Amino acid sequence: MAVIHLLLGSNIGNRLKQLEKAREQVEGKIGKIVKKSKVYETQPWGENEQDEFLNQALEVESKLKPKKVLEKIAEIEKLMEREETYKWGPREIDIDILMYEDEMICEMDLTIPHPFLHERRFTLIPLSEIAPDLYHPIMGATILDLLLECEDQLEVNEYKGK
Repeated sequence: MAVIHLLLGSNIGNRLKQLEKAREQVEGKIGKIVKKSKVYETQPWGENEQDEFLNQALEVESKLKPKKVLEKIAEIEKLMEREETYKWGPREIDIDILMYEDEMICEMDLTIPHPFLHERRFTLIPLSEIAPDLYHPIMGATILDLLLECEDQLEVNEYKGK
């Protein structure tokens, strides 16, 4: 079984419901969720003229290879009616592969570890909650160390509901 770390995000519609549905789909199509972070409300990264996101990190055990995980993510996003807008634009659901074991993959359609993982607090905070000692093979540091060094200043707060 491979250990995979994913990040869920949503800023359109009932964001909390979207994350819940995405978790159900991940369990059904990718593998067993063994850990999940709290849900965090975060300012949008890269394109700030949009609603805030809800984000959650997951640790998943799966028999699937990285390319197959990516295929299943595309299926889930399509099933959840994700509309392509523009780079870093609003979305019903976004599922990113952050890490797949300690593998390093750099292909046209798949880069693992996620290339911006170490630059984004909205990723590092929930991931550090469930896997603080996870080692980033390219950056040569743990997730917690990367968070402590991260220069991103965007707001990331535990979601309390509204």
